[in-house]
Amino acid sequence: MTTEQSPDLKATPLKTLHQELGARMVPFAGYDMPVQYPAGIMAEHLHTRAQAGLFDVSHMGQVVISGAGVAAALEKLVPVDLEQLAINRQTYALFTNAQGGILDDLMIARWAEDRFFLVVNAACKEQDLDYLEDALSGFEIDYLEDRALLALQGPTAADVMAKLAPELCELVFMSGCRATLAGADCFVTRSGYTGEDGFEISVPADAADALARMLLSFDQVQPVGLGARDSLRLEAGLCLYGHDLDTTTTPVQAGLLWSISKSRRPDGQKAGGFPGAEVIFNEMQQGAARRRVGLQIEGRAPVREGAVLVDEAGQQVGVVTSGGFGPTLEAPLAMGYVSSDFAAAGTPLRALVRDKPRPVSVTKMPFVPQRYYRGQ
Repeated sequence: MTTEQSPDLKATPLKTLHQELGARMVPFAGYDMPVQYPAGIMAEHLHTRAQAGLFDVSHMGQVVISGAGVAAALEKLVPVDLEQLAINRQTYALFTNAQGGILDDLMIARWAEDRFFLVVNAACKEQDLDYLEDALSGFEIDYLEDRALLALQGPTAADVMAKLAPELCELVFMSGCRATLAGADCFVTRSGYTGEDGFEISVPADAADALARMLLSFDQVQPVGLGARDSLRLEAGLCLYGHDLDTTTTPVQAGLLWSISKSRRPDGQKAGGFPGAEVIFNEMQQGAARRRVGLQIEGRAPVREGAVLVDEAGQQVGVVTSGGFGPTLEAPLAMGYVSSDFAAAGTPLRALVRDKPRPVSVTKMPFVPQRYYRGQ
């Protein structure tokens, strides 16, 4: 089924295909996007865990930044050692503000010595582009409006890609290369937002439909919408910007300390030099007031975003930022922020759902083991 949408919503190059496949379309970050297909969110989720799911993520922003010394210039915006990032390697990064908060989380791949490829979140891409143009005025910044982005995720994704471009199976987690797929020049990375092994394919917009149809011609591959994308990333313990991350949340609070390169930390060779470094370093040394945690839910009913978390005395100690049902676990699950005193695994809490307390307990993440391919 399809739904009527506002004419000012943008469409990805795959909208016609989504409609042919019977997708239910919804507004998301200014785009008309598929939330699910006739099989349903549960089936799409479980298929991705068992075989391979194809996601349209063309709404995300793709940007190329070029120029002599661009690595050092970009390092002033993110707490990552980009000068040490090898060509055709990719890294997770955060744009931070002066208060140590997170403006966006993104992926950065190095295409050449002085050429980087960024993928930013759809809802943030216009402000990110303005931010980059202001901060990097001496460099060439290309917003790739003429490219689509597909993600093939799941344990049989590599088998499918091997039939189309065998060299892609040589990639390991967080690496990338150019490849010809469906006759088009693509840049392919191996990572993923599901916790599974998988590939992200930047493809010219006019070749996206043909490539998607080619991928869907494999028995292992089924289309997957935003609904299952959300439940998959939640099981994998991964953050969604605007929900689990925002401008008031620091990397320390979010449990993303691993995203700060060792050389950029207080005792590193290139310590600091990015916005909010002093705030973040202080939290690293003194501890943060709150922490992102996983939440195990008693019963079968999910606890949704916005639910208040209270201690056993009924005092508010946190809030749920993502919650839903985990099809792999056959149980509800959630993540949120709690005062650091309540962040230890096993801590019993209550989530207020329609003013009724539901028993929950703090648990480690990910909820489902991550299965990225890191080589033999």
